[in-house]
Order: sequence, then C-alpha cells, then structure tokens
Amino acid sequence: MPRLLHMADVHLGARHKDLGPAAAKQRDRQFAAFRRAVDTALERSVDVVLIAGDLFDSNAQPRRSAEKAASELRRLADRGIPTVLIPGTHDCYDATSIYRALDLGELAGLPQGSPLITLLTPERPDVVFPGLDLVVYGRAFDTKRAPRSPLAGFDASTETRARHRVGLIHGALAIPGMVESDDVIFTTDEIAKSGLQYLALGHWHSFQQGRVGSTTWAYAGAPEPVAVDQDGAGQVLIVELPSPESGALPALEAVLVGKTRFRRVDVDAGAIVSQPDLVRELRAYADPDTVLEVRLAGIAPDALDLHADDVERELSDAFLAVRVRDSSVAGLPDGPLPPAETIAGAFIRDLRARIEAAETAGDDAAAAEAREILHLGRLLLDDPRRVTLV
Repeated sequence: MPRLLHMADVHLGARHKDLGPAAAKQRDRQFAAFRRAVDTALERSVDVVLIAGDLFDSNAQPRRSAEKAASELRRLADRGIPTVLIPGTHDCYDATSIYRALDLGELAGLPQGSPLITLLTPERPDVVFPGLDLVVYGRAFDTKRAPRSPLAGFDASTETRARHRVGLIHGALAIPGMVESDDVIFTTDEIAKSGLQYLALGHWHSFQQGRVGSTTWAYAGAPEPVAVDQDGAGQVLIVELPSPESGALPALEAVLVGKTRFRRVDVDAGAIVSQPDLVRELRAYADPDTVLEVRLAGIAPDALDLHADDVERELSDAFLAVRVRDSSVAGLPDGPLPPAETIAGAFIRDLRARIEAAETAGDDAAAAEAREILHLGRLLLDDPRRVTLV
C-alpha cells in the first residue's frame, strides 16, 4: 500500500496586497506551512510527495525563494522520499517559467537526473517507481490556458508498467451552472474514463474530494490560506493506495499544517455606542493567528463618530490583520415630507400605513421590516450615493 502526501497551491512568494503591513508575515507563514508539510511527510514515512501545481505564486521569484523551497525538498531526498510536482497556473510552464530558468534538483544539490525530484511536463509526462509498483502521470501544458482538457483522450487502464496509477492535474473540475470555464478545466466523465486509481488535484484552495467510476479525486487545499474566506485550507492529505484488485477505496487523511484563520464579524451599526466600545468588543476575539474582517451594516446613529481606518489601527496589535468594511447607512434625511402625489410621498405614506397596521396587529417582525424598507427607500430617493447595497 503506497503512502503518498498530496499538497498543492503553496503559493510561495505571494504578495498579499490585501493584507497591507501583514503581507510579509503571511509569506513567512506560507513557507512555515510548507516546511510543516515536509515534516509531516518525514514523520509519516510516506513513499512519495506529490505537489499538484502552484508551488510558487508566480514565475517572477528571486533565486533565494527557489533555493529555500529546494532545501525543503532536499530534506525529503535525504530520507529517500521522492517528490513529484507539476507546474500550475501561477507558476505555469510557459517561456518565462521558473522551472525552465532554475532546476530544483540542482538547487537541492542532487545529481543531474536524480529521480528524487521530478518535474512532470509535456515533455516528461510520467514517472514510474518500480519498487512501489506505482506510476504518476502529470497532465500539464506549456501555456497558462490549456488548449484542451488535460484528460482529453487519456486512459491509464492499459498501463502495464505499474498497478497503482496516480494522476496530477492543476485545474478546475467542471460543475454545470457553477464552474463552466477556467484556464484548465476537465469533467467528471473524463475522470471516470481515466483509468486512474487516484487523481491528485490543485487549483482550488479548499479541500474537496469525490469518486467517479473507479477513480477517487481530491483537492488537498492550500497548506496555508492564501486569501480571505478560504474555508477548507490549511492542510495536506495523506493518501494510502490499496491493492487495485481489492476494490477498496484510497484512504484519505487531512493533516493540519496551516495556522492562519479568517474570522468575519458582522456588527449592527445601530447598536454601537461609540468607537472605543466597538474596539473593546472586537478585542474579545484577539488572536495573533487571525485575520479579522469586520462588516458594519444597518443604520448608524447620528451621533456616532466612527472611522474604519482608526479601528483597524487600534486593533493591529491584537490580530494578524484587521479589515473593517463600513456598509452602514446614515440617518433619515431631514425636512418635511414630499407631497402625497409624488412617488416619494406616496411611498413614504404607504410604508407608514403598513407599519401602523403591523403594530396594531402585534406583528413586530413585519413592523421592523417595513421600517427598514422605509428607511432605505427614503435614502435611495433622497440620494442613492448614501446607500451601499451588499
């Protein structure tokens, strides 16, 4: 039973412009997660490490970044654990590819042609490990946007060199009505016809798995979250391949290697007493590993003096990063009601009648909803620029 470690979308060197001053810290965290992934491979004594694309965030990486990555792969090589990787869509195998400019095996200090670090490309589409009875196929292209599906015409069922057949693809699984186009895209029908025992996927940063035909597929997810709201990131997969003749499914185990967490807090602006009170409330979530996103909504009191950038600055010592998004609306415009024969006048009087009827009937929920409609409607009629719809 060959044991594999499957990772993808490490995105070493990502710029993280959305994190501001915390960007450099997050780059360090991504490398630390990559190192913990290597630690996991060593601790679990896996037979092969698979990297399903986007090891680097772009092809424009300084040599020292590639050398740091290669030094981690050397740790695997020193224990006799081979690494097989493919280019992704960020570190694609075009004319400017980092993999064309730099040889990871050479940077790791391995002899030329060493089987301990193998990059699969259109020119080198597979690698066989006779001792494991395993063949790994890399379905990659020399362009960022694939000219066709990576599984078009592919069928490993006639393979005679090894019984265990594993594929590596960096791309999107087509989902009708949800995912219908991407730089690299393939279908469940193509997976079912692939003849693969396991398909190791990259490109989606959240863990997902499935099975079609006799093939189990999985996205490992990014070892460390790359962007906000990436649920299912922060891990690698340990995959154990049973005998193909047994009919048993590959066993997948997610192992946590990432530390960054993203937390979203929705705050009703109408309930905020003051900016200091809001800061104190948010400090209750303090965590140096958390990126906190605060969204203010609702109707802000006239007397509330709140500045999002000041809140972010005051909380910067309590979190990895803080982002405050203010979608609240100001109070109602002052002045007399517009004439009843106007659209605004008719709208306001109609809503007031609905509110009165709901209150008379004791329907507090309907009354509250009508008040919200009245408030936003008046703001939109008065000045649409004062309202942000989310």
